[in-house]
Amino acid sequence: MVTDSKPPATGPADPGTLKRSVAASAMGNATEWFDYGVYAATATYLADAFFPGDLGTLGVMLGFAVSFVLRPLGGMVWGPLGDRIGRKAVLATTILLMAAATGAIGVLPTHGQVGVLAPILLIMLRVVQGFSTGGEYGGAATYMAECAGDRKRGFYGSFLEFGTLGGFVGGSAVVLACQLALGTDAMHDWGWRIPFLIALPLGAIGWYLRSRLDESPIFEEVAASKAKRPPTGLREVVVTYRRETLTLMGLVVALNVVNYTLLTYQPTYLQNTVGVAESTTTAMMLIGQLIMMLAIPFFGALSDRVGRRPMWLVSLLGLIVFALPMYWLMGQGIAWAVVGFVVLGLLYLPQLATISSTFPAIFPTHVRYAGFAFGYNVSTALFGGTAPLVNEAAIEGTGWSLFPAAYMMGASVIGLIAWFFLRETAGTSLRGTEVPDAATDANPVGAKA
Repeated sequence: MVTDSKPPATGPADPGTLKRSVAASAMGNATEWFDYGVYAATATYLADAFFPGDLGTLGVMLGFAVSFVLRPLGGMVWGPLGDRIGRKAVLATTILLMAAATGAIGVLPTHGQVGVLAPILLIMLRVVQGFSTGGEYGGAATYMAECAGDRKRGFYGSFLEFGTLGGFVGGSAVVLACQLALGTDAMHDWGWRIPFLIALPLGAIGWYLRSRLDESPIFEEVAASKAKRPPTGLREVVVTYRRETLTLMGLVVALNVVNYTLLTYQPTYLQNTVGVAESTTTAMMLIGQLIMMLAIPFFGALSDRVGRRPMWLVSLLGLIVFALPMYWLMGQGIAWAVVGFVVLGLLYLPQLATISSTFPAIFPTHVRYAGFAFGYNVSTALFGGTAPLVNEAAIEGTGWSLFPAAYMMGASVIGLIAWFFLRETAGTSLRGTEVPDAATDANPVGAKA
């Protein structure tokens, strides 16, 4: 519930601690999305290696989607654990599991070597990756939000999403470099393994950075309080914070359908539907993602001044209006495909840049990790990880190449409905055990620090 009594504003951690927190949080997110970027960019090679036959692309998309099956379970395990024992220990564990699962794909035998065992092993590793990711993102965003302070939470939180695109760009760049250096035949034969193996040193660096972090000061404050600590866990999230959970889940429908359609499915779409070459597709995605990366901190800082709700409203309405014409434009040639992708990417950025400042602030401290992890991962499993599979199956079944645009528009409408229930939290303290709300906070948006 929301009360009129709010704790005082929270200042940022000291500069050295804040820099370590930003780097460690972003590194874990980059490792997670390096996996997704590499998996998306090597989809055609994985289809040949693990799913030979006419349904190869669908098999790879199924392998992508199945990694999301255990994300909700991961959120149910890691989230409440992070609310009980702290953010730091959970984050150090999840990054190791993610990196190990991704790296192991690089040494798997192929279908030609061991038959049906090959796709089974691939799917098992995707499940492990999904389970660990279920606790990764919610924990990293929660930790980042609780360390950043109230006035610049949008700016500092945006670097977590900078890590998201950095991982994606890194994955795409590594695949592109391998394509140019090795050629098509070598990539199909063994070169596709190299990008997956690179996840191992990335995970080791991320674990080292996270092992040296201090615990979140806001979590420590609640844990050390002599007052009776309110109930934690999933039951408390679902029963007491139903509005907050449903609001988060509705926003995530829009966020992730757009995200996984635009960033993950797009290489397959451009190759199979528009007929763009493999290396050209990878280069196009790389250019678009680099532009998005450069713009993310700007949008994060802007949200600190104007609020989170206006940012989300502009993004949702923009995607509803422009998704269909931009996907039509992508079919008019390579140059137009770049323009369409960049326009949709920029319209999506107000959502992406403010995830880490918007979603953790929906919940109070004692259920923040669990609420974020549960709501985010359930919605992502249903509507995010399945987006590439739904898009591919719909296009093959109907022949309508603009289906991804319609899917994005429908998801954005759901997000718009959830937006009406979103409380403004820019500049609001996250301390204490009450739901943050700028309407009842002593330090509203626009006030001087």
